[in-house]
Order: sequence, then C-alpha cells, then structure tokens
Amino acid sequence: MMIKTSNIRNFSIVAHIDHGKSTLADRLIQQTGTVAERDMEAQMLDTMDIERERGITIKANSVRIEYRARDGEDYVLNLIDTPGHVDFAYEVSRSMRAVEGSLLVVDASQGVEAQTLANVYHAIDADHEIVTVLNKVDLPAAEPDRVAQQIEDVIGIDATDAIHISAKTGLGIPDVLERIVTSLPAPDGDPNGPLKAMLVDSWYDPYLGVVVLIRIHDGILRKGDRIKMLNTNAIYQVDRVGVFKPQMEPIDSLGPGELGFLTASIKQVRDTRVGDTITHEKNGTTITLPGFQPSQPVVFCGLFPVDNSEFEDLRESIEKLALNDASFSFEMETSAALGFGFRCGFLGLLHLEVVRDRIEREYGIELITTAPSVIYHIHMKDQNVIKLHNPADMPDLTYVDHIEEPRIKATILVPDNYLGDVLKLCQDRRGIQLDLTYAGSRAMVVYDLPLNEVVFDFYDRLKSVTKGYASFDYQLENYRQDFLVKMQIMVNDEPVDALSTMVHRDRAESRGRAMCEKLKDLIPRHMFKIPIQAAIGGRIIARETLSAMRKDVTAKCYGGDVTRKKKLLEKQKAGKKKMRQFGRVDIPQEAFISALKMD
Repeated sequence: MMIKTSNIRNFSIVAHIDHGKSTLADRLIQQTGTVAERDMEAQMLDTMDIERERGITIKANSVRIEYRARDGEDYVLNLIDTPGHVDFAYEVSRSMRAVEGSLLVVDASQGVEAQTLANVYHAIDADHEIVTVLNKVDLPAAEPDRVAQQIEDVIGIDATDAIHISAKTGLGIPDVLERIVTSLPAPDGDPNGPLKAMLVDSWYDPYLGVVVLIRIHDGILRKGDRIKMLNTNAIYQVDRVGVFKPQMEPIDSLGPGELGFLTASIKQVRDTRVGDTITHEKNGTTITLPGFQPSQPVVFCGLFPVDNSEFEDLRESIEKLALNDASFSFEMETSAALGFGFRCGFLGLLHLEVVRDRIEREYGIELITTAPSVIYHIHMKDQNVIKLHNPADMPDLTYVDHIEEPRIKATILVPDNYLGDVLKLCQDRRGIQLDLTYAGSRAMVVYDLPLNEVVFDFYDRLKSVTKGYASFDYQLENYRQDFLVKMQIMVNDEPVDALSTMVHRDRAESRGRAMCEKLKDLIPRHMFKIPIQAAIGGRIIARETLSAMRKDVTAKCYGGDVTRKKKLLEKQKAGKKKMRQFGRVDIPQEAFISALKMD
C-alpha cells in the first residue's frame, strides 16, 4: 500500500553532545509503540558497543515511526538520529540532505553550545524547517526562558514557541509528535516519474552483503527491480526492500519521500558511493541528485600490529571497517622500527580513537598508533608542492623553500570565570584571537589556531582548565607559512622514524627534552650506555643518557694485590666498548605507545 506523500514527515534530531538526542529518539519510539515495551532499551538507535559505553552517537541511524495524529490521520515519520561530536559532522551534513526538517534540541540548563551552532548551521544550509525543543526542563538548574532568549540572540531562530520537554521522564513528548506533523513540511515527489533515489549511507552485513540506506525522491522502487548507480554505472537486481523499525522489516515497495533500505547482493561497500543517485536500469533518469562533499581527512597516523604476523588480519579488518565508514582512508606504509602497517586518515582525534578501539575490539588485534600528524604543504625551490602526511618522509631541507601548515577557525563557548585560562591556553598554542563576544554570562571566543597544536591534546587540556564547562568546535580555514622543523629522536645514534614529529622551531627544545626524558624512563637498561637525543637536521637540541647495567666482575676477587681488580675492570671496559660499537638497542613496544601519548 503506497503512502500519500502529504502524510510523510522526514526529520533529524540535532544537538550538542549530551543534550539528549538519543533519549528523545527513544521516547518518540516508545510513545508511538514502534517497539514493544519488553524490547525497549536505552539508546535504541546506538547499536555499536562503543557507542553505548561512551554514551555518544557515532553513526547516524534511522527509524520509521507510525503515528496517529490528534486529527485522526495516520502519518509516517522517518527519524534520523545524528551524532553531536565535531569529529562526526560529516555524518550530520549527510543526514541533513535526506530529510526536510530538524528538531533542534537544547539543554535548558546548559544553553547553546559550540556544537549546537555547528549542527544548526548544517540544517540551515540544507534549507530545513527547524522546530526548537528545550530538553531537561525538570532539572532544578533549568532556565528555559533564559535559554530561549539565548537561542534567539546567538542563532537567530525564533524560540518563543519552543516545546518544553523532559526526554528522560517523557514530559511533553506528545506535543513534539504533534508539532512534527503540523510544522514540518511534507516531502514532494512524483510517483509516476522515473526512479530517482539518493544513497544516504551503506554498511556491510555478513548475511545480506551491503545494505544501502536510500531516500526516494521520485518514482517507486520494488523488490526484483534492476537498478543502476549513476556514478559507477554498476547494475544490480534488488533482492529486498524494507524499512527500519529499528529492526529491518521487509516491505514490497518504497515510494516518493520515503526512507528505507535495499539489498542487492552487492559485495563491496566501495561500489556504493555515498551521495550517489540510484535509478532503474531501463527508463531511468539521467539527472544526478546534488551529492555530498567527500569528507577530507584532517588527522593522519600510522596503525601497526604489535605482532607482525597479524599484518594480514589487520589489512582485512581495516578494509572491512572502511566499508562501513566512508570518512576513513588508509594506505600501506612500512617503518624500520615497527614493520608493516597502514597510514590512516581520520576526521579528528575522537574518530581515530573510535576506529582504533573498534579494530582492537571487533577483530582482536593489538595495535601501536604513531604520533598523529596533519597534512603539511612543502614548497620546494623548483616550484613543486609536496603534500606531507608522514614527518618521516620529509625531503632534504636544502631543496625546501618554505613549509605551510593547516590553520583552523575554532569557536569556544566558555563561562566567564574560566575565560582567562582559555585565552592563555590558546596563546600557548600559537593562536591568534579573532573575536570575543558575550551571550549572557558566557563568552564566545573565536581563535585562529594551527591544527597540529590542536590534534595532540588541546581538547583534553581545554576540558581540564574549564572543569569540563567549555565547548569547542572548529572548521579548516587555510594553509599558512610558518617556521616548522622536523624533530627526530635518535636512540644510540640511530634515528627512530616512528617518533619523528613536525614542531614549531620555538617549541622544539621543550618538546624534544620532554620526549627524551620520557624515553629514558621507558627504555630498559642495557650492558652499555645509551644516548637518547632529539635532533633537528644535524643539530642535537636535547639529550639524556641511559646508564649501563653493571656487572660486578670483582665479586669473586678475594684478597691479593689491587692490580688484580684493575685488570678485571680494564677487561670489562674493553668488552663494553666492543658492545657499544655493535650494540643494538631493543625498544619495547610499550615505550613507543607511552612516548607517543603527549602530556
């Protein structure tokens, strides 16, 4: 049975981290009886273990809700729950293109945060109708009137008729459902036109092959149809068509305005490009829908197996992960210290952590992660420009004209009493202040910061100096020339490529000294002295010496002349010298892992 497009509403929920998106989605599912009461559990749409443990949403998930409105009409609501974290903004912008409206959820005690702004702008860019929802009004600290005013001042959206709810207790949920039906627009589409569907997301299922999440714009998709992907020109036969409730439920056909899934025995997720247009093989459309910008990796790091024999398993697990995560890129690399591994690109540090945790958890492979780095533009004297992903590949400086690094525009919202600490932190990280405004008692600081200072531990430092009250969002701005150098760590006069990093010249000595001190505690002592040095080119900028483990050769020397002892000690000295010449230092894997964790 086809549903009238006028009775369909497609919407997403956008908010800052922890403002209650997933809990609101749970209440909407519960209120409409989409899932039986006995099957309900918290965070229904967060399906990965890691999402539940960390309490964050990583993948945008969809669900179809059937709702009978107060006017007696039956409606179908398609909801997409989106992530709130800055690293997964790509998932948010992608979901926005599949729906017509958004629920903006703001915590009535915390107010507008940095990610609230970023995610609302995604919705405004996608031309959405926005319904404002104030959550957590049951908390003693809630100030719904102040927050409504703040939404108007900071974002510029009318919040006079914002719905007051508590997603935890279920207060105000019927009003939200009613407002979705009355305020959000119905999708438009022609059921008799040629099939035009957008590929919103795809992931690999071990039993069904690739599952493709689609949004139908025109035409009707039925089970058994032969379809064509316009980007790749691949042709498939549809095995099943269905919707998420949140479990997969097969149906006969999907019509205009509907969100659902199809499977077609597709083997590789690479064949299903996110943002592609799907049409029928015969009498299909030739017009492609406006797709999404492909995501640009921002942070790069090497992933190596602790046990080199697990390299093939690592390759397989990374390939499978890349199937489900369009924003993750990888290529093979080798390192003298760590063996074979992969250089991987991520959207941010949380994304890196999540991917690493998933590989270790889902595939049981222990990993070493090298120091995260960003892409530098190396301008050579012969006018060529090289993109440098790995500091170990830095060309000879005599051929380099200058180096440019990526800069970001960071927006930080912070309570007034922590403002000084935040400004100091940004200045310490070579930041340039662009703007400082107030929204109520909270300051909004805009800074121009170098990305390589942010990827290490900026977010953690920001949270600790503001007791967790600051919120942070950034976007890439441009590349700018600066005085950057490659710092190498040498152990026993041999460079350790896995520990080389790009640093600003003014910071190099303190960073080098810290690294050497750390390694001195981490490398076990050998039978000979080991120098640990930080170097820029041929110049040593920091050094620590790990003293030798000494065997007492005179222990069995009882009595007699002192020359006997001297003879034994001289003999030991000569042996040490020989060892020193041929001595190889074994650096344990733990030392790499600990040394790369920046303090």
